[in-house]
Amino acid sequence: MKVLRFTLRVVLVTCWILCGLLIIALTYPWIGLSGRLWTKKYWSKILLGLCGMRVTQHGDPVLHGGVLWVMNHISWLDIFFLNGVRATAFIAKSEIRRWPLLGWLVAGAGTIFIERASRHAVHKVGIAMQAHFAREQAVGLFPEGTTSPGLDLLPFYANLFEPARKAAVQIQPVALLYFHQGRRSDLAAFVGEQTLLESLWCVLSASGLSVEIHFLPSILEAGAESPPPRAELGRLAREAIATVVLKHT
Repeated sequence: MKVLRFTLRVVLVTCWILCGLLIIALTYPWIGLSGRLWTKKYWSKILLGLCGMRVTQHGDPVLHGGVLWVMNHISWLDIFFLNGVRATAFIAKSEIRRWPLLGWLVAGAGTIFIERASRHAVHKVGIAMQAHFAREQAVGLFPEGTTSPGLDLLPFYANLFEPARKAAVQIQPVALLYFHQGRRSDLAAFVGEQTLLESLWCVLSASGLSVEIHFLPSILEAGAESPPPRAELGRLAREAIATVVLKHT
């Protein structure tokens, strides 16, 4: 059954990704920003259904105006869960751009890539983030800087809190919890030396995979006149997310 399930899903997912690339190439130049955001949101919802993922949402996401969503990072699926709530421009390592199909897709969908080896990487990404905030868009940040099994949190890097702080937009922590057959699980985690193909096998061959998305109270409100330093914002975000992640472990 696992082989059959994987085969069926990988065919459907591949076709849907190719469809997404075609949509980006043929419609994105003509449908405007609102059309692109709508397309990204509903395309992501359908992709998650094809992957067999069930999503449960808790809390109140910021759905209007500029916002920085700060979250723990577990899998390549993470970006699609948030996009399914509100189309989001994610900050991702530049290596993802080289992934077959998925890399082309996330690049075309407006991902902000960070060249971690570049001395000016944070400055360039900050400029891109501020441009998105100026258009009242959502930006997604994984401050751990890498994926983890999802049962704990790694240290947070706070440098990229600064563009949101300067733009005076909301900063909302988001906690992601993965489950398999109703129990907390690292089955969907994309960690260590695991290849993308191995991760796809784990996700697409499984049954009973689900995720909970917890939207937590904002740690910085829009227009705040005296926002805390970025290091303090990083600490507050990590504490908020850890409260949910560790409570359910």
